[in-house]
Amino acid sequence: MKKIQLFVPTYHIDECLAEIRQCLEIGWTGMGFKTVEFEEAWKKYTGLPQAHFLNSSTIGLQLAVKIYKTKFGWLDGDEIITTPLTFISTNHVILFENLKPIFADTDDTLCLSPEAIKSKITPRTKAVMYVGMGGNAGRLKEVRELCKKNNLILILDAAHMAGAKYLGQQAGSDIDCAVFSYHAVKNLPTADSGMICFQEKELDEMARKMSWLGISKDTYARSLKGEYKWLYDVEYLGVKGHGNSVMAAIALVQLKYLDQDNEKRRQICEQYNQLLSVCPEIKFVEYLPDCVSSRHLFQIRVPADLREKLIVYLNSQEIYPGVHYRINTEYKMYSYGLLTCPNAEQAAREVISLPLHLQLTEEDVARVAQSVIEFFEKNKI
Repeated sequence: MKKIQLFVPTYHIDECLAEIRQCLEIGWTGMGFKTVEFEEAWKKYTGLPQAHFLNSSTIGLQLAVKIYKTKFGWLDGDEIITTPLTFISTNHVILFENLKPIFADTDDTLCLSPEAIKSKITPRTKAVMYVGMGGNAGRLKEVRELCKKNNLILILDAAHMAGAKYLGQQAGSDIDCAVFSYHAVKNLPTADSGMICFQEKELDEMARKMSWLGISKDTYARSLKGEYKWLYDVEYLGVKGHGNSVMAAIALVQLKYLDQDNEKRRQICEQYNQLLSVCPEIKFVEYLPDCVSSRHLFQIRVPADLREKLIVYLNSQEIYPGVHYRINTEYKMYSYGLLTCPNAEQAAREVISLPLHLQLTEEDVARVAQSVIEFFEKNKI
């Protein structure tokens, strides 16, 4: 029986190797060369004004928090409103910068509820960290307006949103800072890398320095100008978070196919929706009409007491789903937020991600859906 995995990345191998070969031939595999080329390609594709290529989206989120804290003089212990329904990197980066994650609840889109955000605002609130779950924008426009009204920075964790369109533009437009992921299982896969996109050029320049240990000029820029490579200043206490040309070479190829790949994902999700609509035990995640989702995930909600049994049953059929995500407030460091977000906590007990990747056939999708339906037929309440 064929194994059906949750994620399987698809690469255009010959084209990727040709791009990487250029890096090897000229001997420049690090920051610069292809990273600059990909940044320009990403800005052209998205229409975003700034883009800085990094080694992961996680470091991008941390840089966003660090840069805003530096620019505006936020104090240790100041607050960022965030979601508990996310991968832990979203909230770890807030702690890393000695700020406090304040958890707000989600709605049926699995994204932050504007009403929940509003209820959590205090004099110490400085920003909102908004996660586009599975490529879903949720009620992002309302959140953006709420942040502007309350003078809050809005950071978009767009790890799932490469190619997602919102209000006719790339998701992340008119957002203070958006951070994208090109991890191996994301919609635009490399081995691992990310992009931080500020609206302001000044902050983009800070990001370039802070992601290279605070050094005032990167090696590639100095080499182009023929400057002595050791004559630089160190302006910030930074990290080593910049991307490299090998990852950017892969990304340049994958970007060419992003729209058609996302369209195939949407077709797979529509097939799932049609096949599973006959199953009354299943609830679907809400997608609002102003978002053309990248559909990084296909999530359904099932009765909480049957979720783990369903996963075991699917595994027995050589089908391997996932869970996105365990509620963060169940982790010790975030336990102060436990029982404060009932909608998100309920969703975390019910949600399951079915296999979604470009190598799935219609027959594969039908087999997954039929296996889910068979499980519920065998477990009628």
